[in-house]
Amino acid sequence: MLIDTHTHLDDARYNDDRDAMIARARDAGVDAFVTIGCDLATSQSAVSLAEQHPFVYASIGVHPHEVKHTCDDWYDKFRRLARNKKVVAYGEIGLDYHYNHSSPKEQRERFREQIQLARELRLPVIIHTREAQEDTIAILKEERASEVGGVFHCFSGDAWLAKDALDMGFYLSFSGILTFQNATVLRDIAKTVPLDRLLIETDCPYLAPVPHRGKRNEPAFVFFVAQQLATIRASEPEMSVEAIGRLTTRNAKRLFRIA
Repeated sequence: MLIDTHTHLDDARYNDDRDAMIARARDAGVDAFVTIGCDLATSQSAVSLAEQHPFVYASIGVHPHEVKHTCDDWYDKFRRLARNKKVVAYGEIGLDYHYNHSSPKEQRERFREQIQLARELRLPVIIHTREAQEDTIAILKEERASEVGGVFHCFSGDAWLAKDALDMGFYLSFSGILTFQNATVLRDIAKTVPLDRLLIETDCPYLAPVPHRGKRNEPAFVFFVAQQLATIRASEPEMSVEAIGRLTTRNAKRLFRIA
């Protein structure tokens, strides 16, 4: 029993085998998926996919890379999309100062606007942050994001970011990065996160875990993230892949209000 809490099922790399890819994940024990919006078009695609499959849920929002493309009518269209019961989160939103595909100033402005919209819609937020930890935490606090809660997806920050996120009531979601050989510090952090705040994801088609690193990622591979978490926390009572699956599924259902 697993939930992949962060996928991009609409990605063009699945155009030739999307149904087969979803079937492989179901066969591997993935009971549900959250597919993520990164702009208006992908948000619409996410909702469409969620409508086609009872076990797929959607998020809507504008990724920090894409905020420079935001048009005046997008937020009203997001409001309409959010009426769909399969929409369970707002995101992924945040700040990314590594690539700066959108200017940092515009990223910060749109981040604030989208947190405000998420609070209006009463949706938890899915946070993307890269090389922008201080600004991300500051804006989340100033805009009272803790009122709706959320998750730091594909967590790869330091212990300081983990503590601040947890102090605000957020969840931390771990991806295939956790299996990478050089992710020692990240594994140390994952060992300390309260069990009721852990989530797992693939961020597919990106960041395939070992033993598939370098290949196209897909939701079936979330098993390897769960396996790594179970290994990291093996010293705890009755910890196993199955236990990680149960508790991360319970956490995902709680955060996203999935029945």
